[in-house]
Amino acid sequence: MDVSIIIVNWNTESYLRNCLRSVFDATTGIEFEVIVIDNASSDRSVVMVESGFPQVRLVKNSDNKGFAAANNQGMGLACGRYVLLLNSDTVVLGDAIGATARFADDHADAAVVGCRVLNADRSLQRTCFMYPSLLNMLLSSSYLYKVFPRSRFFGRERMTWWDRTDTRDVEVVTGCYMLVRRESIDQVAFMDESFHMYGEETDWCYRFKQAGWKVLYTPVGEIVHFGGASSGQVREKMALQLKGSILLFLKKHRGWGVYAVACLLTSLFFLIRTPYWLIVAAVSKRTRRVAMDKARLCVKGVSRSLAGWRALSVNGR
Repeated sequence: MDVSIIIVNWNTESYLRNCLRSVFDATTGIEFEVIVIDNASSDRSVVMVESGFPQVRLVKNSDNKGFAAANNQGMGLACGRYVLLLNSDTVVLGDAIGATARFADDHADAAVVGCRVLNADRSLQRTCFMYPSLLNMLLSSSYLYKVFPRSRFFGRERMTWWDRTDTRDVEVVTGCYMLVRRESIDQVAFMDESFHMYGEETDWCYRFKQAGWKVLYTPVGEIVHFGGASSGQVREKMALQLKGSILLFLKKHRGWGVYAVACLLTSLFFLIRTPYWLIVAAVSKRTRRVAMDKARLCVKGVSRSLAGWRALSVNGR
């Protein structure tokens, strides 16, 4: 078996159908299996897979175990030389999977290989980024990378200046498409399930690098990533989860001093935005409900950050 394709699903029936079609229609030249881990979907995802794709190995969880834990389930069942973590809200273009597997065969020192990712309109989606740091947190919070996207300084965290047309050794490959060598997984172990969702691929790539492996991006294959199909259903919780995952990474890998400063910076990020959303709620009836939701989110973010994000649990609550 060359590649075990693992797709974690939560209430994304139509996206998942298109994803599976693209995998089976376009992948050639390799032996592969598809494992779908369903995190207790309430839509007809399970029925769709069972009836439309009987060749898929389907695991039906009784609760939402999160992205990391579900992928770990899939990896425990996988037989391939490579494991491909593929989001359910993606469409594989052409023989992207076969191309990246052959690329990985030619680069035996790579633990992880990522491909070129496009938005729904076929514009570039800027995947691959740097590890979290205090500097990157400050630059990201300023949004100056949007004003100066070609700047290697302001755009350093998300590498906004890079057009993703060449092969590069990067720090983090985005989890929507990660081809991972089984040998490297056996060395550094599975994903850290304490991240639940967001940050797990950052932590994983960091551990691969620490073990001496490379993390490579290559444009030999392309996919379309629609984005937010699952997380968009619980947008407020995921906004907090993203910030919490950054703090968890810093606590785990950078020490308590950096973590404490990061908690303070995160609380300030939310604090300075709270008055703005309260003013918007006061002056605009049309957007009052949305603005109040944003304000409540900011207050919750301040509270959790000042508490050292102790309120963050494995379920993101």
